[in-house]
Amino acid sequence: MQGLSTQNYAAGISIITFVLVVTISMAYYQFIYIPAVNEKPIVAAAILHPPQTTQINILPGSSQPSQTKNFEPKQISADLGMANKVIWKNTDSVPHSVTSDTNYNDPTFGKFNSISHIGLVPPGQIFNFTFTQAGEYPYHCEPHPWMTGKVSIQKGKF
Repeated sequence: MQGLSTQNYAAGISIITFVLVVTISMAYYQFIYIPAVNEKPIVAAAILHPPQTTQINILPGSSQPSQTKNFEPKQISADLGMANKVIWKNTDSVPHSVTSDTNYNDPTFGKFNSISHIGLVPPGQIFNFTFTQAGEYPYHCEPHPWMTGKVSIQKGKF
C-alpha cells in the first residue's frame, strides 16, 4: 500500500509540473515572443512621410511587347527622407502591376508589390510605396514581364 501512495504522489507532482510548464510557455509565447516578432522598427517621421514624392508613369501601349518604353523614367534615384515615396501612375488602358524582382519586404510597409496591396493598378489609377531603407529595388509588371524598372534609394541625412 505504501508503494501505491508514493506512485500517486509522484504522478500528481508530474501532472502539476507539466501544467505549470505549459502555462508558462504559453504566456511567454503570447505576451513576450509574439509582440517582439511583430514589432515594427522605429523610423524617423521624415522617412515615413517625406516632403516630396517621386512619380513614375506607366506609359500607354506598355502591354505590347514591341514597346520599349514602359515605365517613365525607367530608373529613378531618390534620397531617404526627401522623396522616398514613389508613385506609379498607370496612363495605359490596361491594368499593370509593380512587382519586386527580389521579393523585397519593407520592415514598415510590407511587400513591394502592388498585387499584395491593391491588386493590379487599373488604368488612370496610382500605386504608391514608401521605401524606408536605402537600396536598389528592381521591379517588373507581373502580367507583362518585359516591363522593367529600378528604384534606387540613397541614404539622406538620416
